[in-house]
Amino acid sequence: MPLPLPLPLSPGLALTALAPMQDVTDIRFMSVVAHYGSPDYFFTEYFRVYPSSGLHKHILRSITENATDRPVFAQLIGESIPDLIRIARELSQYPIAGIDLNLGCPAPRIYRKNVGGGLLRDPDKIDAMLGALREAVDGRLTVKMRVGFEDTANFDRILDLINHHHIDLLSLHGRTVREMYHGAVHYDLIAHAVQRVQCPVLANGNVTSALAAETVLAQTGAAGVMIGRAAIRNPWIFQQTRQWLSGQPVSIISLADVRGYIDRLRTIMYVPAIPERARVNHMKMYLNYIGQGVDAAGAFLTEMRHARTEAELYDACDRHLLTEPDRAFASEPYPGLTARPNREGDRALVVGG
Repeated sequence: MPLPLPLPLSPGLALTALAPMQDVTDIRFMSVVAHYGSPDYFFTEYFRVYPSSGLHKHILRSITENATDRPVFAQLIGESIPDLIRIARELSQYPIAGIDLNLGCPAPRIYRKNVGGGLLRDPDKIDAMLGALREAVDGRLTVKMRVGFEDTANFDRILDLINHHHIDLLSLHGRTVREMYHGAVHYDLIAHAVQRVQCPVLANGNVTSALAAETVLAQTGAAGVMIGRAAIRNPWIFQQTRQWLSGQPVSIISLADVRGYIDRLRTIMYVPAIPERARVNHMKMYLNYIGQGVDAAGAFLTEMRHARTEAELYDACDRHLLTEPDRAFASEPYPGLTARPNREGDRALVVGG
């Protein structure tokens, strides 16, 4: 039978988790989110597993230096079963909440290697992988997946494999791999999974606010929500979700609060040895999401994206966030604003969330 999950922050409420996002959810971002209100669970960026792979030190820090007081699951991505077993056993020597297998990454450079979401085309391989990992892992074994690759033809069979191998938690993004992050999330398929599997299910995909979390939970019957890109835009979202679900007043975030969040990101992400332009582009990755809640016209996003120096970037932040510091930051992204960058070197797409 599935193992009990670590105790949630607020017993009786739905579970919350920060989605694993490659190049985002490292120890630094985890600590920033924890400052504004931790989720119940964190998941690491994926450890890429192949015959010569080891434990990536940068990702391992999310486990060994975790000061959030919340459990961290170690995520793996790969297809070599002996090496998945080897890395899972190595990670089991560290203070992890469990091993998580990535069956959902939609990045073409990943699924073309038949790992992540690419494995959803091969249920027999998933069967072998889960069987081997279940035998090798004494603790919790969890899975993050999507509803299919191009369609849902294999969906029920894979859900049955989740049951057969006694998976302890399923995080389910309600889109196919091919749908990436576009179009409607198939919450009906998440609801179907909730009814079919024996373990708790975290609903993932377009959980953009506390109200959206309640709506998704009502539509799916899931045990909780996994939130990715919305937590970059609004790291208060886990605290707000607990407040909303427990009937408490929901914290209203001001533009001044958001400016403070940007300063916290800037400070914790700062590496003097990295060239200034690279630091600017790295911050733009976060600001591409934050900017979706600053102004409806997207003026901040436009100006921020044209900044080339740190002075230009943070001057734009001051003008748009401190001119009316008490104005409320939007609880949902403004319609029509996307995180799409408009300059070479800017980053927007976050893999895994």
